[in-house]
Amino acid sequence: MDSLVGLLDGPRARGAFVLRSVMEPPWSLRIEDEAPLTVLAMVEGHAWVFPDDADAQKLLAGDVAVLRGPNPYTFKDDPETPVNIIIGPGQVCTTLHGESVAERMDLGVRAWGNNLNGSVTMLVGTYEHHSEVGERLLRSLPDLVVIPAGTADLPIVELLNHEIGKEEPGQEAVLDRLLDLLAISVLRAWFARPEADTPAWYLAYGDPVVGPAIRLMQNEPGHQWTVALLANAVGVSRATLARRFTEMVGVPPMTYLTEWRIAVAADLLRNGNMTIGAVASHVGYGSPFALSTAFKRIQGVSPAQYRQRAATG
Repeated sequence: MDSLVGLLDGPRARGAFVLRSVMEPPWSLRIEDEAPLTVLAMVEGHAWVFPDDADAQKLLAGDVAVLRGPNPYTFKDDPETPVNIIIGPGQVCTTLHGESVAERMDLGVRAWGNNLNGSVTMLVGTYEHHSEVGERLLRSLPDLVVIPAGTADLPIVELLNHEIGKEEPGQEAVLDRLLDLLAISVLRAWFARPEADTPAWYLAYGDPVVGPAIRLMQNEPGHQWTVALLANAVGVSRATLARRFTEMVGVPPMTYLTEWRIAVAADLLRNGNMTIGAVASHVGYGSPFALSTAFKRIQGVSPAQYRQRAATG
């Protein structure tokens, strides 16, 4: 599992929030759902997006945007339109005075908006759960990523638009997979752009030596890896791997492995029912104490404290 898969793995397992939003101006939505990631595809019309900590951008038909949470942002038809609806955690929609608008904005199966025949159509997919593995990638994203129409091959948008209103057996799983494919495609397109602040370890995936070493560690975090074992597995000397890995990724292989193990452990503690001992074994630590020592050094709290904080927060 790499970090791009890890970014989506937790939400994918639980089900993402996917709908078609159809609007007729004037409209303005304040998004305060605290979701870690939202993907938005403009199908018809245009919209303005105003992140709180980034410049506003106008989205046109065919554009696809990714918004990184949990910071709030605003969608509107025009920069001058005042906010009249707030979308909070759990996708609870209210007026500015706290009155529910769920019933009057319901337009049918996974459709929401103020006019079924509105001139603006957007596909919205929201990942509502956090992932420590995915956080490694999210930290490198700006608050708003926009892939303009025609600059990337994104056929998934049309398929998602076709499937989103269906009520068939397994439809939620179908939509989850399509949203995952769209998110991965958009993020790949973004990290290929010159203006992207692409993480060194992401670029290193393409290296014939460092890339396979990274995949080995990510796919088998519980294996008792050493630099010598990794070097042997990828067919180079220990010194060559250590030097090349550090140059490309910015940290030595064993440092990267520790950070990855702790990220995987954090997700298991947050999302699963495994005991701390089982988590320790899964990510390559011989005892809960050994995991706790490494975990606290990186996360600042013990595994037990982290699990408790995740459960209550």
